[in-house]
Amino acid sequence: MKKFADAFHGLKLAFGHRAVLVQCILGILAVIGGLVIRLDHYEWLAFAVCIGMVILCEVFNTAIEKIGNYLNGQQDERIRTIKDLSSAAVLVASITALAVCILCVLRRLGS
Repeated sequence: MKKFADAFHGLKLAFGHRAVLVQCILGILAVIGGLVIRLDHYEWLAFAVCIGMVILCEVFNTAIEKIGNYLNGQQDERIRTIKDLSSAAVLVASITALAVCILCVLRRLGS
């Protein structure tokens, strides 16, 4: 039970960070859009995986940034590289999610 309590505490902390909150809001907007265009089961599955992937990447990115700031509060090119790489993961996940969204919308408009 302690592990679940720790995990939910981490989730609460994650939602306290602006970047994670923004991704959650964008996910909610995607769900609303999916309801409007009436996604099928497979499209909902793709949406859910993409939304989860983006939020997961953002949580990891936030954690990595916190570790980098803790280890070295000053400018350090090595820490900056690590932070940039973790930000790139969020970008890749976001672009992938956007591509899936566009494909689903185009499929709906074509049918």
